[in-house]
Amino acid sequence: MTVTDIRPNLHHWPERVDLAAAFRWTARLNMHEAVANHFSLAVNDDGTRFLMNPNQTHFSRIKASDLIEVDASDPETLSGPSAPDPTAWGLHGGVYRHCAHARCVMHVHSIFATVLASLADSRLPPIDQNCATFFNRYVIDDGYGGLAFEDEGARCAGLLTDPRKKVMIMGNHGVLVIGRTVADAFNRLYYFERAAETYIRALQTGQPLRVLPDDIAEKTAQELEDYPEQDARHLAELKAILDRENSDYAS
Repeated sequence: MTVTDIRPNLHHWPERVDLAAAFRWTARLNMHEAVANHFSLAVNDDGTRFLMNPNQTHFSRIKASDLIEVDASDPETLSGPSAPDPTAWGLHGGVYRHCAHARCVMHVHSIFATVLASLADSRLPPIDQNCATFFNRYVIDDGYGGLAFEDEGARCAGLLTDPRKKVMIMGNHGVLVIGRTVADAFNRLYYFERAAETYIRALQTGQPLRVLPDDIAEKTAQELEDYPEQDARHLAELKAILDRENSDYAS
């Protein structure tokens, strides 16, 4: 099954396939949280309609056809058998309502990002190339207020108004990333978890850290932002692996 197998009764099929692949690979990397956590993708200009995972379905089983299309202007959104998780509605809906530059939103409680978010100082110093990727490109939420229902979601979204900062380290919670596409957001999520792991493991040695100067960290971050098509190629390779395994993600 490939992205070209368009289902006439489902809109946004290529985007569904990309999102399903991201779910499957996130589970394979053990970056998921049981049947919690959510990915979403805006499918209209103002983000009032977006695809997301059905309520409490394990990432490893999600197929392109399973994704629900949420209408933020529909008062019945949170009722009925296809209603999204209320916390997903609050957090993801809040981001789309307040951040026009966010087209894809991914939120997980991955181990190393969550460890970082649990430290009194949740900054990520540029100790290697992956860490430098996020230099001056994240925000830290120090105001965790409980489950991300609408008020908490709106508060979190208010921290992402700077288009340059596409990662939110959610203190006492996890991490949220935004992107232009599924590939852009997933690539960012993947590398942030890798960067957090490098930093946490470096701290565990108890040795002094080799921190890059600010100018080199910024230069590296900009070079990586400008690097052509790495995010798209990354996701394409993951889909190729899933296709070779005869995965049903694209069904």
